[in-house]
Amino acid sequence: MSRKLFLEIAIALFLALAAALVLPRVLALFALINATVFIAMAVLALSLGLIWGVGGILSFGQTAFFGLGGYAYAVAAINFNDSLYAVPIALLVPTLAAAALGYFMFYGRISDVYVGAITLTVSLILFNFANSTAGEEWRIGEAPLGGFNGIPSTPQLNVPGNPDATLSPQAIFIVAVFALALCYILAKLLLAGRFGRVVVAIRENETRAELLGYDARRYKLGIFSLGGAIAGLAGILFANSVFVSPTMFSLFYSGQLIIWVMVGGRGTLLGPILGAFLVQAVTTWAGTEPRLNPNAILGILLMLAVMGMPRGLLPTLRLAWGRRRGVQLA
Repeated sequence: MSRKLFLEIAIALFLALAAALVLPRVLALFALINATVFIAMAVLALSLGLIWGVGGILSFGQTAFFGLGGYAYAVAAINFNDSLYAVPIALLVPTLAAAALGYFMFYGRISDVYVGAITLTVSLILFNFANSTAGEEWRIGEAPLGGFNGIPSTPQLNVPGNPDATLSPQAIFIVAVFALALCYILAKLLLAGRFGRVVVAIRENETRAELLGYDARRYKLGIFSLGGAIAGLAGILFANSVFVSPTMFSLFYSGQLIIWVMVGGRGTLLGPILGAFLVQAVTTWAGTEPRLNPNAILGILLMLAVMGMPRGLLPTLRLAWGRRRGVQLA
């Protein structure tokens, strides 16, 4: 492990520990729940940052795996009455869904444009299906799917083996903080290894990588499946901070997700996380101002990002800092 990588991991753990120790003590309950939602969305943004920014695979329908993770968790938690079994099931379902979808796309040699269209179509199909599941006949075991109302009775995470000991909102926030930190660290370690270097090489020039003997399809499938698993984890965190509903599959979240990654900086891992926090904070503030339209604010942010910072916020700041240091050294 290089010194730089070790330092980045140490900083990520330190920030997670500081947030876990300080914020539950100073934030009101409503603000803390909102912060947990922000973190869940940052995990979702990281999943797209990994697939799109690193792997070069534009998944317009990343919310499909986000919603599958949330629904799988809710259904399993209701039926097993214990999150000990619900969490691994909720991670497995979107991972397998991403692997199945990715297999047909990548081994079928589907072009990048059609990959984006297919993933978006899948998310919209799931959105429409989830909305049409109202009625008593639409249930999985003891869990009613609820149609457009979703599953508001989603059980909270509990102490493993003790279903009666559900976690408080403060504890769920701490779990979300460390989940985000661990996903970031896992992605950093993955990209620092051979697998990550090959994925980047395929993104830069797929033909050249295959001529060197690498099976691009296998590496694309691997990074796409990992992105699905991380998106599923985001769905679990979201289900524990709000509740599961068909909006998790919606085009609204799909569009916001693209904006978060573009604003923060595609090609980085930290950029999408910062973009998710920044855009959510701005749109949440705009929602409290009756004279402002949050959707218009989103559009303005996207235009500013594309026109003023085409590389995104984090790469632009890094470039500016590098130039400043160069001037000082000179």
